[in-house]
Amino acid sequence: MSNKSITLNIDNMVCTSCENTIIRHLKKISGVTIVKVNYTKGTVHVEYDAEKVSYSTIVATIEKSGYKVTSDKKKSNSELLPIMGIVLIALLMIRLGKGTGIFDMSSALSSKVSYIALFTIGVFTSLHCVGMCGGIMMSQSITSSIVPEKNKFKPGLMYNLGRLISYTVLGGIVGGIGKAFSLSFGVQGFIAIVAGVFMVIMGLNLYGFKALRKFSIKLPWSNCNSQKKFRNPLIVGFLNGFMPCGPLQTMQLYALASGSVIAGATSMFFFALGTIPLMLGFGAIANVLSQKNSKRLIKYSGGIIIIIGIIMANRGLSLIGVNLMPNSLSLGGNNNTTISDKSSASKATISNGKQVIRIAANNQGYTPNVVYIQKGIPTEFIIDGESINFCNNKIVIPSMNIEKTLSSGENVIEFTPDAGDINYSCWMGMLRGTIKVVDDLNSINDSTIQNDIDSEFYYPSNDSNNQFFNGGFSCH
Repeated sequence: MSNKSITLNIDNMVCTSCENTIIRHLKKISGVTIVKVNYTKGTVHVEYDAEKVSYSTIVATIEKSGYKVTSDKKKSNSELLPIMGIVLIALLMIRLGKGTGIFDMSSALSSKVSYIALFTIGVFTSLHCVGMCGGIMMSQSITSSIVPEKNKFKPGLMYNLGRLISYTVLGGIVGGIGKAFSLSFGVQGFIAIVAGVFMVIMGLNLYGFKALRKFSIKLPWSNCNSQKKFRNPLIVGFLNGFMPCGPLQTMQLYALASGSVIAGATSMFFFALGTIPLMLGFGAIANVLSQKNSKRLIKYSGGIIIIIGIIMANRGLSLIGVNLMPNSLSLGGNNNTTISDKSSASKATISNGKQVIRIAANNQGYTPNVVYIQKGIPTEFIIDGESINFCNNKIVIPSMNIEKTLSSGENVIEFTPDAGDINYSCWMGMLRGTIKVVDDLNSINDSTIQNDIDSEFYYPSNDSNNQFFNGGFSCH
């Protein structure tokens, strides 16, 4: 007997479940005695009998299971450039979206487009699902030769139906947990920030950035041992939702941050729906799609998760009153609005020792979303509920600890402002506005407002027929 040990660097593990996949494949080799896989470090330690198995066989087995053995432990700087590019593109998309509406990703995450984004993530990460759960699905999908042709697809359909139900139910549960612990919008904002940070970390991990793997999470309900006790495809599919899967847990964090049973369940439903097509047809696609291309597509899904994570964290910051990326100074109306119109629309009116500001809550958000008031004067903040929807139905002013549910007609909030701008948002942290507090309201003239407008991007129109170029991802 000739005992040897080797430690190999693995380039493309994406979550802790990859450890089990590599261990399972290597332990099938006669002569391999000990296998230790470390996802955080990206290494595989193997002890083996050199008389029974060769080094090349071990490497080939690892690569056959879908992973790449590399000689360099550290990535070169050139490999980190794409990650930096993804982050910069995400920030640029958010910034442009706030000014032009063309890439309004923040609003997209509150509307139908958000579900398209989650569905797309599901499609990409289903490549990972095939690697982790493809064997389980196959074991549940095999049918007897005497089964009628029309029933041969039933087990696979039932397995994926179980997954869809499980993901949706769990999404609703964690969304409800998020709501239960969100005793205030400040706490909800904190949860959104944490979830966004972990989504960014998960995206970087999927991309292959090893430095942050130590921060990976494992949710307490992630346990798949009980799957072995059942043979019913629907039950096994349902239990699949409890597997220790990195991308799945990232989406569960997204559901948690939603702070809503309905939003959490719906988000997980569309994510699960995106994983189903490839899971149903992975046998045929596996013959066309190489392992190398599969891992590359998983990296691309990491880029999408990074973008959504940044947006999620930015929304959380809004809920605690921090506005790093303020909305454009869109004042409503159309391209023919004059500076004079803007001035009268955005300045408070003072009468009998009281000042009044008025905005509208509609499908465009809160308009105008920048208004000027004078310090120290009692203020009536009137929100006209022109079109109340799921997004704009509650306004939050974190600095004043004010939360107000809106209804059709006039909604009044009264306060006396101190110095400093007052940021407000909807309860989801996406629709935002600013109340600018000045020492003397008479000092605010057309030129001041125009300079503020010029310093920010400006929505060109609020024409409902041109919504794509006008924040068209707004809530309806």
